[in-house]
Amino acid sequence: MSELYQKSLSDLHDLLVKKEISATELTQATLDRIEKVEPNVDAFLSVTKSSALEQAEKIDQEGISESELLKGLPIGIKDNIVTKGILTTAASKILHNFNPIYDATVMERVKSTGLITVGKLNMDEFAMGGSTENSSFKQTKNAWNHTKVPGGSSGGSAAAVASGEVPLSLGSDTGGSIRQPASFNGIVGMKPTYGRVSRFGLIAFASSLDQIGPLTRNVRDNALALTAISGFDEKDGTSAKREVPDFAKYLNGDIQGMKIALPKEYLGEGIDEKVKQRILEAAETFRKLGATVEEVSLPHSKYGVAVYYIIASSEASSNLQRFDGIRYGYRTEQHDNLEEVYVKSRTEGFGEEVKRRIMLGTFSLSAGYYDAYFKKAGQVRTLILQDFQKVFETYDLIIGPTAPTVAYDLGSNIADPITMYLSDLLTIPVNLAGLPGMSIPAGFSDGLPVGLQIIGKHFDEQTMYNAAFAFENATAFHKELPSIMGGVAK
Repeated sequence: MSELYQKSLSDLHDLLVKKEISATELTQATLDRIEKVEPNVDAFLSVTKSSALEQAEKIDQEGISESELLKGLPIGIKDNIVTKGILTTAASKILHNFNPIYDATVMERVKSTGLITVGKLNMDEFAMGGSTENSSFKQTKNAWNHTKVPGGSSGGSAAAVASGEVPLSLGSDTGGSIRQPASFNGIVGMKPTYGRVSRFGLIAFASSLDQIGPLTRNVRDNALALTAISGFDEKDGTSAKREVPDFAKYLNGDIQGMKIALPKEYLGEGIDEKVKQRILEAAETFRKLGATVEEVSLPHSKYGVAVYYIIASSEASSNLQRFDGIRYGYRTEQHDNLEEVYVKSRTEGFGEEVKRRIMLGTFSLSAGYYDAYFKKAGQVRTLILQDFQKVFETYDLIIGPTAPTVAYDLGSNIADPITMYLSDLLTIPVNLAGLPGMSIPAGFSDGLPVGLQIIGKHFDEQTMYNAAFAFENATAFHKELPSIMGGVAK
């Protein structure tokens, strides 16, 4: 029998229902696993040992029915999702002591399903970054190679799942922050359609782009988790009044006759040759499964990075005004007047990348530059959306690489923000268009995972899951494990 940390959510659920293990035993095994591998991975900012065991004991007393698919299972939460009574810092010094008095809507849903929160996961500060090197507190490592970045900003969420610390985590995705770390760590990461999952209680980076989603080791687990956290929320003005399908129930793996688009821009300049080869092989797998895969064009996608960093930074400069050293969080000790409280608290409390984006956003919104930058970016955003809409008139899905390269060395790009920004060129357009996007394992390059990105129509996550499930059943990439999970080095 394989170790508990290697098992899927479905397998763990079966063990709990048959009473072969208890929720308390599973929770303790999870906590033991975290303690064992954390020195190598550094995925967690806090571990909620006592409250997790307390919740597990209560669940054991209540019992777990066959229909309670997630009850008693452990989950890790990205540290920008507000958790009542659990320190929530967004990996920033400015929120080093923020202990929320309420739960994010997704946390209410997590609790209602009986999932057990075992801790908060490391990230780039305020979700600004692609490598989790911008955290104020620690540096998370890639599960496959501890000298490589785990991706970002949900690097802790991805590394924790890939390292077997938890079978499920929640992350947030503003420009690729679920999909890119999922790609780098060889797991499944889903960014749902904008509005599918409530953003109430998510510490905002860019409000028109942010979306919460699940990270797991296989497609079915991911589908189970998305169903659990989705749904309309009256506390979120951008939440969609759409019925939530039982995504896992309708997984059939049948993609016969499906039409899939492969944009030529996604295999162009800047894409690593070995990554490109894995994606072409994935396209051939889809063809063998009965789908049609054809080349298309998304001509305005090349402007995505420029548009994103104007819009996201502008929204961030507005959202981060609330962190002022007055109401909560970090406050400077050296001040002579009120203005110094504001200026020094923000100067000392925010990291370099956050300050860089605040400055960029403030400039883009300033008098004399608004029309030239922010307004123009909004117009090009519409063109990017229209490109997608045109393709989806003919095709069911779009595929391509999740990231242009595999995970790179720690410290190699952190001093070069432009290179770091360009690493999101394949994921950013999806957020700008509000579309759902996911990354699934599609092979290896130089011993590191390559992610296949699947993009769907608005609120059509089911078709994406079916295609991903078919691909997963036809390949064995998701079964490959890093050495920290007992696998053999690639």
